[in-house]
Amino acid sequence: MEKMPDNKDYSKLTLEELIAEEKKIKKDEITSGVITGVAIGIIVYGLVKNGFGLIYTLIPLLLIFMNYRSSQNRKKIRKQIQSEINAKNPK
Repeated sequence: MEKMPDNKDYSKLTLEELIAEEKKIKKDEITSGVITGVAIGIIVYGLVKNGFGLIYTLIPLLLIFMNYRSSQNRKKIRKQIQSEINAKNPK
């Protein structure tokens, strides 16, 4: 997943650039959801098959936690982009 800078000034971007940025964030959110789902699947499989273990529980939990933290940042950025889109595209 691509790391987006927090200090980007979205007010200087054109409407098309803002829409492209929003599409990138949506794509990242989908990817993050898939990764989280796979990690949950690994945890469930590991617990059913082998019981509690480092590989099957702690590593996927760490991955889920990191995904959650980055999703919070993406939500803030997406809100900024959506407010700029609304400001530049009054319907």
